[in-house]
Amino acid sequence: MSSLRSLAMPFYVKQQLQYLQIMKLQCLKCSSTSSVKKNRIPSFVDFLQIQACGGAGGQGLPKYGGFGGDGGKVIIKASSKVIALKQVLQKYPRQMCKAGSGENSDRFHLLGERGADLQIEVPAGVLVHKPDGKIVDLNKSGDICVVSEGGTGGNHKTNFLGLKGEQNLIALELKLLADVGLVGFPNAGKSTFLKSISKAKPRVGAYPFTTLSPQLGIMEYEDGRKISVADLPGLIEGSHKNYGMGIKFLRHCERNKLLLYILDINPFQLSFNSPERSAFETLLLLIQELDQYGHGMLDKPSVLALNKIDTDSTQSHVKQLLDLVKNLPDSLDKVPEEFHPTRLPVFEDIIAMSAMKKENISAVKQRVREVMDDYAEKRRAAEFETRKALMDATDDDSVYKEHLKTVLV
Repeated sequence: MSSLRSLAMPFYVKQQLQYLQIMKLQCLKCSSTSSVKKNRIPSFVDFLQIQACGGAGGQGLPKYGGFGGDGGKVIIKASSKVIALKQVLQKYPRQMCKAGSGENSDRFHLLGERGADLQIEVPAGVLVHKPDGKIVDLNKSGDICVVSEGGTGGNHKTNFLGLKGEQNLIALELKLLADVGLVGFPNAGKSTFLKSISKAKPRVGAYPFTTLSPQLGIMEYEDGRKISVADLPGLIEGSHKNYGMGIKFLRHCERNKLLLYILDINPFQLSFNSPERSAFETLLLLIQELDQYGHGMLDKPSVLALNKIDTDSTQSHVKQLLDLVKNLPDSLDKVPEEFHPTRLPVFEDIIAMSAMKKENISAVKQRVREVMDDYAEKRRAAEFETRKALMDATDDDSVYKEHLKTVLV
């Protein structure tokens, strides 16, 4: 019956139905594609995987004995022009990078041209994780690392066939090269401090986890000295067990020359379901988390800043807290054993301040600079003694020249 109806249907009606069906399919296709969201590049990128493909070798010419050109290499280079790993992801959104292929040999050009190298510029401070397990540190601008070799051009050894280039999955890990790292629990005032001593504009709020990614600022002094400061997301109790978010950013502190502990003098409570901790207990928990993370965090030069002194009108809480911290480890008897850390950092100084009111901010800046300069001088003295001992112990110039490659910070 339906076939009879279709036969009896006028031709223009059939065309109209076909047109409506096509439009319906297009609408369904548009609605399905519009519902799929495009991959958005995150605001902060500190880890990135890239498929690095070396260029293929060009084909040889067996009739005339011509050799094809070798394929280009993929090179990672630290550059001062690149300030964030996010720029690399924006340039290569598919995370696929390929060098140029070598030219084929022909009777007019028996030796094919070599393929162009692909140079990927990354910020200084990037660690390149290679497929063989090796890690290359691009610590300063100009450092390079070859991650994929190009294929060999066609020659008599390859039966004049060009070979494929290496295809390696590499990882780029960024560690910020800041002089000072701010560590503390959420809402301790780290972002407020960074805002008060630099031109950085981090998010500041009266609630935990306002800082979602590391922030960088520069402390400037009257004589032109500049010290970079990194503000990391706040740690919480149990961060070493992957609770919270601050622990994954602690790798940015591994290269800091100094750690500035920011401690709220008031009790800390993460949520209504969490227990309230005194300021002294909060400090001990913070030390435990840094100790659990390792990487020599507790061995770094440290300064402790007691923040929000403007909330203590009588300064009684500040004095009590100062006594507890200065009398460590004897003052551990004042708290339960669960708060006792296995190791304690050595604070070069303890300064009370108010980041919001900018009280004693200049004293903190000056003390940070003094501690950094003192440790830099100690490192130089130790390096000088090592070089002197090496000169006295051996007459081999090659050993001495190899040791001179050490860079003084």
